[in-house]
Order: sequence, then structure tokens, then C-alpha cells
Amino acid sequence: MKENIIQKNNLHPRNPHRFQYDFGQLVCGFKELKTFVFINKYNSQTIDFANPEAVRMLNKSILKYFYGINFWEIPDNYLCPPIPGRADYVHYLADLLASSDNESTSKNSQIKVLDVGVGANCVYPIIGSQTYNWQFVGSDIDPVAVESARRIIENNDSLLGKIEIRLQTSSTNIFKEIILSDEVFDLTMCNPPFHSSLKEATAGTKRKIKNLGGNPTLRTTLNFGGQNAELWCEGGEESFVKKMILESATIPHKAKWFTSLISKKEHLPFIHRILKSVKAKEVRIIDMAQGQKISRIVAWRF
Repeated sequence: MKENIIQKNNLHPRNPHRFQYDFGQLVCGFKELKTFVFINKYNSQTIDFANPEAVRMLNKSILKYFYGINFWEIPDNYLCPPIPGRADYVHYLADLLASSDNESTSKNSQIKVLDVGVGANCVYPIIGSQTYNWQFVGSDIDPVAVESARRIIENNDSLLGKIEIRLQTSSTNIFKEIILSDEVFDLTMCNPPFHSSLKEATAGTKRKIKNLGGNPTLRTTLNFGGQNAELWCEGGEESFVKKMILESATIPHKAKWFTSLISKKEHLPFIHRILKSVKAKEVRIIDMAQGQKISRIVAWRF
């Protein structure tokens, strides 16, 4: 099994969000954000990142300004993800293709990507389709999330014909019943639920609220929300990615690269053992950094 480890210290150089938010610029394109912008003690414009509505409005303004998305509504308490880190995953996948398959990192409508767990927000397909002109299939086990993602696509002309959303009806399958018999993907991607229980997810939420300056005793809904299926599953991240790897080994030629985010570095030895057991031909670990937060992509192929 060939293995490469690529370490990074900052957001991807093609990531348009690698600099501080220009709130004046964002407000010009999305007036509703103005209500939430204020001057902090450092004499800089910002928002209250502990306020879920402020974060939602920031996302709407970013998606409109950078990606031309005019409609982006998600159900209450569903994941409202930070855009910069999501964009990093997409840009590193473009590099992965370019470095391994002589593909260009420029726009290519022939590239087809499967987003496992697309969520109600549909953010990865939005970024990938608008930045690189890739075709996407997004899958999710939650019917509400599926309906929300479809509604976002239907209300943005620039997304029509580029993104298809499919409901995963099996709680035990990831790729099966989603990938059609005649389909081959260039990439699969996934941001797996990383908590192992509702209790662990709630504790993590309270910790993040406290770090953002909020009071965890007054609320347990994180600024970017999240349903149970988005935040935790039995066995947590390790269990989910293990299932994904084992299932990918049964359909090795259905994707040029299978990939997943891994939030905890200590999970990597376990992931490596599983990949070795299924005889993955090549494995790459790509570090991603956003401020002090470090995560990584694990990519494998057969």
C-alpha cells in the first residue's frame, strides 16, 4: 500500500475565504447581514459568531457573493456549516485529481463527484459545481435534508442540471443503493458524524458555545446547528469511516478516489489498518488547517 502524507498550515491557496471577511463587501451584496455587523474592541467589523442567526446570514451573504447563490434556506436546527473549511475540502480534491490522474484544476464538467451525507445545506455541491463546474450527486439518509437540498437547487438556476440529490433508504448502506449500476465517479467525499453518542455531541456543543463566548447553560443549539444524524452515530467517526472503507472495497472500480474527512488524528492508525486489510492500492493523508483547527482528508483507491 503506497502512502503519501501532505501537510498544510493554512487554508488552500485557491480558497477565496483565506483572508478575513470583508463585511463591507458582503453587506453590499446582501443587505440583511448589516443588522448583525458591529465594530469590536479591535476596531474591526465582525458578527457575533455565537449567534446562530448571525452565522446563517453570514453564510447566505458568502454564498451569494462568491458563488452566485440567491436562494439558500435550510430548516431550523440543521447544520449551517462554516464555508471556508468546506471550500478547502473541495480545492484539495481538485489537487488530488490533478496530481494523480493528469486532470486539470480548471473547470471540467466531465468530473463527477458523490457527496455522502450532503445535508440540508448542500454546501459541498454548491462550492464544487460553481468553482470547478463539476457534476454532483448528493446522498442523505434524512428525507428532510434531501428535500431541503433539492429546494436549494430548484431555486438557483446556476445549480440546475449540475446536482442531483438521492435519498439513502438503507440505514446500513453508504454507497449501495446510491451508486447506479452504470455509474463511475471520479471522487467520493464525506464529512462523517464524528461523535459516538448524543451525550458526547451535546457535551461538544456546550464546549463550543462556551468557547464562542455564549452561555451553555442557557442553550444547547450550536451556532451552526446540526441534527443527530449530522453530528453523531453509533461508534462515531471511526465506525462510520470503517463501514465506508469496507463497502468501497466491494465496489473498487466505482470511484477513482474514495475520500473522507477525519477530525481526530488519533483515529488515523485505526483507519490505516482497515485500509491495509482491504488492500487499498494507494492512500493519501492531506492535512487541512483553519486557524487553530486541524483536520485531514484520507483518500484511498484500489
